[in-house]
Amino acid sequence: MNTRSKSIVATFTVLAAGGLPAAALAGGWQLNEQSVSAQGAGFAGRSSNVQDASIVHGNPAGISFLDRAQLSVGGTYLDVKTKVRDSNGYLSSPLAPNQRIPTDGTSSGDMVPGTLVPFGFFAMPLDERWGFGFGVYSPFGAVTDYGHDFQGRYFGDYTSVRVITAQPTISYKFNDRFSVGLGITYNRVDGELRSFTPDISALATGSGRGEGRVNVRGDDEAWGYNLGMMYRPSDATTLGLAYRSKVSYHLDGRVHYTNVAGQGTPSADNPLAVGTTRRGGSLALTTPETIDLSVTHKIDDRWTVMAGAAWVRWSQFREIHVRPEGSAALFEQQDYNNAWQFALGGSYQLAPQWVLRAGLSYDRTPTQDRHRSVRIPTDDRYIASIGAGWTPTPDLTLDFAYSYLQEISSDVDQQRSYGGGLVDANYSARYRNKAHGFGAQLSYRF
Repeated sequence: MNTRSKSIVATFTVLAAGGLPAAALAGGWQLNEQSVSAQGAGFAGRSSNVQDASIVHGNPAGISFLDRAQLSVGGTYLDVKTKVRDSNGYLSSPLAPNQRIPTDGTSSGDMVPGTLVPFGFFAMPLDERWGFGFGVYSPFGAVTDYGHDFQGRYFGDYTSVRVITAQPTISYKFNDRFSVGLGITYNRVDGELRSFTPDISALATGSGRGEGRVNVRGDDEAWGYNLGMMYRPSDATTLGLAYRSKVSYHLDGRVHYTNVAGQGTPSADNPLAVGTTRRGGSLALTTPETIDLSVTHKIDDRWTVMAGAAWVRWSQFREIHVRPEGSAALFEQQDYNNAWQFALGGSYQLAPQWVLRAGLSYDRTPTQDRHRSVRIPTDDRYIASIGAGWTPTPDLTLDFAYSYLQEISSDVDQQRSYGGGLVDANYSARYRNKAHGFGAQLSYRF
């Protein structure tokens, strides 16, 4: 790699990594936003359609089919809207049988802030067979921020999970028809979970001490890999197969208890040991592997069609199990199912400088009704996308895309015990999510 190429890689790595925030609502908490040129066609053909340097993520083998070095940078802004209906929260206790104490607060739908998901990729052929690529992107992430007055705050009022990935990649082309690729991923995750606890003292002793607060924070780094194969049975058709490995993390951090029962010193006027403390803690987390198969077929000089299917092994995400030092574990059952994603799209070469794109996608949710939580209340979703690419000069392409996402209604029904069964918290509601995605990307060829 020459000095100029090294400088380009270093520059966009710093810019992209520095600008990656926590991401917005996705299928489970997986993100597809790593290419705006692919977004315009609904991410159909993600592992078979070689358009620019973003193929580093879509399929490492595709680097071998690029004709020269190029840089692709961009991002998608996600504007998520949620309607929460039929919400009901209450406390129950064996100390007050046959009595339900309503939980005060609201269930506002504005719990996902607008979020920019940026990315950057560089790719170049090294010779007639070998290619090199590098990318920085966010493959997983979620954030929900309900606020302190959320009616379901005992089950989570704030959740943030962010994964940032850096991926050096090589590809090898056996001939004009077949290539393979390998990317090694360095992944960094940081997360924060917040929730409230009921005022157990008010029920148990008649002397209220106010609600408690639990804040869990941690981070870790781990390695993974991406594999890809690309085959062209004819000049018009390309088949792509990509595999992204699971990544296992062991997050180390702190658990901060504020005014929580069991975290203080028992006394005559404080029998439940309500107190405030900080403890070390850990959380095991595994992001799932993905298998992506797609096909791209060029009908003629103007029309191209793409289709794809991806399988995500979400069944590895069984629980959120935080283990504080010297205190009881914090446990939330998840039991995600493996899930499929399907996409169909196409493009039309309107003029030498303009290409138009459109696509439809369908993502099955990995969440189960009985374990769906307020932290990530998602369900099956449908996405319609349109896009365009403008190439004003042979070296420069600007891509734009818009996606509309609509999820089917999903029900949340949660219960949790506090104080060894002294108090049970309950919350139920019906969620309906939709989102608008606005993407822009610049690709420059050297």
